[in-house]
Amino acid sequence: MIQVLVIGAAGRMGRTIVSCIDDTRGVKISGGTENADHPSIGSDVGELAGIGKKKVLITDKLDSAVQACDAIIDFTTPECSMETLKLAAKRNKPVVVGTTGFSPEQKKKIRGWGNKLRCVMAPNMSIGVNVLFKMVREMAEVLGDAYDVEIVEAHHKFKKDAPSGTAVRISEIVAEALHRKIDKVGVYGRKGMTERGPKEIGVHTVRAGDIIGEHRVLFGGMGENVEIFHRAQSRDTFARGAVRAVQWIVNQPAGIYDMQDVLGFRKK
Repeated sequence: MIQVLVIGAAGRMGRTIVSCIDDTRGVKISGGTENADHPSIGSDVGELAGIGKKKVLITDKLDSAVQACDAIIDFTTPECSMETLKLAAKRNKPVVVGTTGFSPEQKKKIRGWGNKLRCVMAPNMSIGVNVLFKMVREMAEVLGDAYDVEIVEAHHKFKKDAPSGTAVRISEIVAEALHRKIDKVGVYGRKGMTERGPKEIGVHTVRAGDIIGEHRVLFGGMGENVEIFHRAQSRDTFARGAVRAVQWIVNQPAGIYDMQDVLGFRKK
């Protein structure tokens, strides 16, 4: 039985993860953390998640919570996740991180911990989105430069980072497949007299209401369009992917992995 600690357990995503852990064989909730000033400190994680008492209380004592678990799931903020990753490396605890919005400096530091950290880190833990990643790469390789690429993502109005980490990763995958540099060809929204360049990769953001997550990738050719679209209908899809990642990472050697590794999609 894998004892799992959920960082940010009182948040919307944290509560969903706790619920999914509870109904998945082979894993068990061992702890939940929040910031010291959070009103949920001392509350039962199960009651917060709507699944009844689990006799596991929300704490702000990260170090002791990490020591008591077998693995960690963190869907919080870059600053919070950096503390989690640092401690996971120190305590040799496998960790799954679904946080987005890391700075280049933070990403560099995380890569530096790769020889002593077992980590699955992905902008989107959804199984369907990771199938989309694989398909988008293959489509870009086949369609090539003859097709324009536009990416449109939509999320709820409270999401802080834009474009979404998933859209950023899609743009990187397309650029890699087409042998381009995304920092050279990425165009983030358009306004005014802007004729499209031949190798641009467009990325567009929508923020409205309570949209959980939508991603559309358009390959536009002369005479035909090819589109691939994913819509998340509940946060369960991200939580269940994270739980699956936990079950995988506990048996892996040190390294920084993503969901393509978890699902066996990585090219050898």
